[in-house]
Amino acid sequence: MTENLPRTARPLRVLAAMSGGVDSAVAAARAVEAGHDVTGVHLALSANPQSFRTGARGCCTIEDSRDARRAADVIGIPFYVWDLAERFREDVVEDFVSEYEAGRTPNPCLRCNEKIKFAALLDKALALGFDAVCTGHYATVVLNEDGTRELHRASDMAKDQSYVLGVLDEKQLAHALFPLGDTLTTKEEIRAEAEERGLAVAKKPDSHDICFIADGDTQGFLANRLGKAEGDIVDENGEKVGTHEGAFGFTIGQRKGLRIGHPAPDGKPRYVLDISPVNNTVTVGPVEALDVSALTAIRPRWCGSTAAAPGTYTAQLRAHGGETEVFAETVDGELRVTFTEPVRGVAPGQAIVLYDGTRVVGSATIATTKAAAAAV
Repeated sequence: MTENLPRTARPLRVLAAMSGGVDSAVAAARAVEAGHDVTGVHLALSANPQSFRTGARGCCTIEDSRDARRAADVIGIPFYVWDLAERFREDVVEDFVSEYEAGRTPNPCLRCNEKIKFAALLDKALALGFDAVCTGHYATVVLNEDGTRELHRASDMAKDQSYVLGVLDEKQLAHALFPLGDTLTTKEEIRAEAEERGLAVAKKPDSHDICFIADGDTQGFLANRLGKAEGDIVDENGEKVGTHEGAFGFTIGQRKGLRIGHPAPDGKPRYVLDISPVNNTVTVGPVEALDVSALTAIRPRWCGSTAAAPGTYTAQLRAHGGETEVFAETVDGELRVTFTEPVRGVAPGQAIVLYDGTRVVGSATIATTKAAAAAV
């Protein structure tokens, strides 16, 4: 059975995280409809909300908190704003900056789920006597007959968000509700449901990009935090082909914005192959050099009670990426992964999430990769 909207002998006390968007508002309304005792809460994640996004593009603005409050009023539930700005700054924003500074490519949404929504928020909710935290994520929690829980993909793969929830452990899953996970409807039908319920956020645009970067200019944000530092862009042979203003402004697989003065000898485009913060150097080369045959990932977090057994799984490497078949095993606390077929453009710092069918096995942070050309 799925436990997105459980009906129990007693109503659950549910804390609904309301971002100010349509998904979390409909999720809260469905939780109420299922008979639960629901309280809405909006997370204030910026000490100065006006410095974050405006116009309904993020989840950290004054407009968003007002939209969430209006939705709670329509649903008929109590509503509060909780200040988690300092925790968000330390665990998400500073982590984001330090990862880029180290030449890695982080996923701040995944980190927010791990450290804020299902750690800081959940801990506070449980301390106050709530049974569960409800969010508008598209994923499904399944309760097995033996009492264990599993995280599965949403019924609609087009909206599935299980990738950014792969960091949740079994204890956190025991207190998570995702009322939209079983929805086979389109996003437009979710909006139509919101309109039928009288929720003003029905036509509000989806949030996207990174909520704490006001103008969407990630490179500018990082340069402001880390300062510009001119360095070399080199080819695979170490020959200088250009300069940059900070290695942190690049990601593995990047093609645009390299500002290389002259083309490659073969006339083909060049891509970022490696980022070295130690000497502030960016290495570029042909697209084929991005092919990866294996990787090592650190800090694995399992969605079950034990680590995954060695075996064949599918893996997702990006929030909106597809699946690829892998062999995975845990060695000395690290996840070792070998791809059945080479994959392209895998960057350290990204998360790899393992699946067994639709079940999320767990997530880990990519530390190193092995080029397919170097495969033995």
